[in-house]
Amino acid sequence: MEQPTRRPAQPSFSSGPCAKRPGWSPACLSSPTLGRSHRSSIGKARLKEAIDKTRAVLEVPASHLIGIVPASDTGAVEIAMWNLLGARPVTTLAWESFGLDWVKDAVDELSLSPTVLQADYGDIPDLTKVDQGHDIVFTWNGTTSGVRVPHADWISDDREGLTICDATSAAFAQDLPWEKLDVVTYSWQKVLGGEAQHGILILGPRAIERINSYQPEWPLPKIFRLKKKGQLNEGIFRGETINTPSMLCVEDYIDALEWAESLGGLSALKARADANLEALESWVGRTGWVDFLAEKPIRSNTSVCLKVTDQRVAALPAEEQQAFIKRMTKRLADAEAAYDIAGYRAAPPGLRIWCGATVETADIEALTPWLDWAFAAEAETL
Repeated sequence: MEQPTRRPAQPSFSSGPCAKRPGWSPACLSSPTLGRSHRSSIGKARLKEAIDKTRAVLEVPASHLIGIVPASDTGAVEIAMWNLLGARPVTTLAWESFGLDWVKDAVDELSLSPTVLQADYGDIPDLTKVDQGHDIVFTWNGTTSGVRVPHADWISDDREGLTICDATSAAFAQDLPWEKLDVVTYSWQKVLGGEAQHGILILGPRAIERINSYQPEWPLPKIFRLKKKGQLNEGIFRGETINTPSMLCVEDYIDALEWAESLGGLSALKARADANLEALESWVGRTGWVDFLAEKPIRSNTSVCLKVTDQRVAALPAEEQQAFIKRMTKRLADAEAAYDIAGYRAAPPGLRIWCGATVETADIEALTPWLDWAFAAEAETL
């Protein structure tokens, strides 16, 4: 097969850190906050602005608090788990590697005995089996499996437990029903393409009440502590961060939020991700060697995972399939057509293409002939 001539203008399709917004350059980060303390008046103002713009773009209700926390989405999820769990029974849902990480945290680190509802990559557990009397920990969109929950009807309005939702590859690309979610976490390195290492922790009224009325049995590391003098430290949710943030990263996040506002906000961001997925669906529909790992309606519109269905590859042992994918993705990277699109290391052998809002649909359309080319070139060697 002849090598295509048109390359994606932006060949970065990594699922985290994700592509920067269209038109981004380092000049966008020029700000008087750089080199200033995050506790200075200007530093606090910019952190507060990041929180306020988050609320506006993500359409977070006034009843929920938004805080900037350390250690990316992982830090935000673990802060929630370590502060909130232990008051009542727990159910953990897992259909990919990060959901399994939260199971491991609950069992090995917090010494809880959660009910675990698990599904293989590409599938989702029976959500009707979730006990509404339990605290529930789950990912809205499984970044490493390309699987998302189809809706929130399975979460009761009369639930007794809390819902703790890792939404890191869903926020800004999918609808999040705030009335059903007591805790939401994400990292701005995902759909908005911000720089990594900072997490967002959003607490609803029921989570706030739990923090104020409950003290876990286990000790909390300093960067996990949400309380001050026995009550929720609300300063965290005004930009008074637990530890020193990167003001450069904060400026980058604000720049991404301003870009989102210029497009029209959340609806425009979701539409961009949906259009990217549709472009891939169109290609898969006419291509014989590949298919999606997940079926509709649980298919992600951000971390889109693909499997090779051509029998020459599918019949190989898993290790040889992984080697085939590695050679294929190296060929694409060497051609500067696509970077970082191999599936997650713990996932089944395949491709993972980020389709979040910072990716242009024209680049997805330009990518697909290169995928055909790379596959054909490697398949000839089998």
